[in-house]
Amino acid sequence: MRVLAIGDVHGCRGQLDDLLAWVNPRPGDQLITLGDYVDRGPDTRGVLDRLIALKRERPTVCLRGNHEIMMLNARDGDSGDRKMWLGVGGAQALGSYGTAPGRAGTLADVPEEHWQFLEDELRDYFESEQFIFVHAGVLCGFDLDEQPPSALFWEFLPDAMRHHSGKTVICGHTSQKSGVPKVVPGAVCIDTYAHGGGWLTCLDALSGHYWQVDALGRKREGVVDYEDGHEA
Repeated sequence: MRVLAIGDVHGCRGQLDDLLAWVNPRPGDQLITLGDYVDRGPDTRGVLDRLIALKRERPTVCLRGNHEIMMLNARDGDSGDRKMWLGVGGAQALGSYGTAPGRAGTLADVPEEHWQFLEDELRDYFESEQFIFVHAGVLCGFDLDEQPPSALFWEFLPDAMRHHSGKTVICGHTSQKSGVPKVVPGAVCIDTYAHGGGWLTCLDALSGHYWQVDALGRKREGVVDYEDGHEA
């Protein structure tokens, strides 16, 4: 059994497909995606289609990221919410919903199935016996059901994140432009800047082994060295 976490996809459908084909999740594996599926990259629509299909094919935990929150706010909020979202990748997301070549879509072009996925199918966090999976991070002195949204979805990776449970935190959100997962005491960040010329990462949390693909189809792999006493 592997416990497989995939970092921020951000509209990179091709990289997601390549990564899943390479890692090839098996029936006994646990698969968790860490949020930020939409915006910035070229194919938000394709990424959501792939994740919806994946959840139908096999047990998959899909977490909520701040970009999913902003996309929903753009639909439900005022012009300020829409303007903010468009400026942080929403424009690229709408481009993937265009109904004709060269024409961007609108929020009305987003299928109801996608809205239902964003509203009802995403979880704030996922906890196992050894790990906490979350989009952005946690406040270390608080139980998971007491975590504020600012910690779960918005705050960036600190120098250490030792949760009081002793479990290792696996997160995304803080883009590692080096393309390499970042390890701090108590946590590992696997947002490796897929949309910006970096790599999309899948980490087997149990072993520390990771796989990466980029937009050119290149592949590489490595192992993270856990800190704070976690045995890989």
